[in-house]
Amino acid sequence: MTPDLSARAVDARELMDDSNADAGMLARTYEQFELINAVVTRWHQAYRQDIRPRAMKRPLRILDVGAGGGDLPRALAGWMRRDGVAGEITALDADERAIRWAVDHDEQGDVTYRCALLGDLVTAGEVFDIVLSNHLLHHLDSAELPRFLTDSRSLVPATGLVAHHDIARSAAAYRLFAAGTLPFSRNLLSGSFIREDGLTSIRRSYTASELAALAPEGWTVRTRMPARLQLRWEGRRVRP
Repeated sequence: MTPDLSARAVDARELMDDSNADAGMLARTYEQFELINAVVTRWHQAYRQDIRPRAMKRPLRILDVGAGGGDLPRALAGWMRRDGVAGEITALDADERAIRWAVDHDEQGDVTYRCALLGDLVTAGEVFDIVLSNHLLHHLDSAELPRFLTDSRSLVPATGLVAHHDIARSAAAYRLFAAGTLPFSRNLLSGSFIREDGLTSIRRSYTASELAALAPEGWTVRTRMPARLQLRWEGRRVRP
């Protein structure tokens, strides 16, 4: 049965965010993020459109906020290595469990992992060319979101890019994820939080119109299938 998705389920909590979450299930969830994100997020498209063209001109500093098990920054590092472009990628997460797992499973060592809050980097005066996140916005409530966006924007120069990618809440998205993961719930996804937390994430997610109403001036919302959105701030491009 599809729940009421007319408003965000702000009181719903993902099981993996519990400080007492089962360590084995948490590790399996981090491991499976790579597969799930490869299917639903299409980050390689974003890499081709937003990152590679900039990296062809000069080395980039890239920050992934809320990196979890680090599958996205590792993928970015691999694509950049394959394409022969230089860059420095930092994976940031406030959960030390995620950082420990990501460090232990990074065979190439191309990514820098930091356990900290985004505000800590702002206070330290850090600067990045690109700030990204994947499936983070739905963790923030409507009061936290504007500050998060302000901090994200303050970490990039006038020529920088901030792109936060997430799920677009809808009944169709919920039904699609529920149906698509059900056949694997007792085998491939068994022993992880992927299915239950994924459904909770959809219930907590924003719609494009909700994000547009909350975002500060200068931010834009882009939508794409299946049930994806991007909240984006882009500075002026420097001509070669």
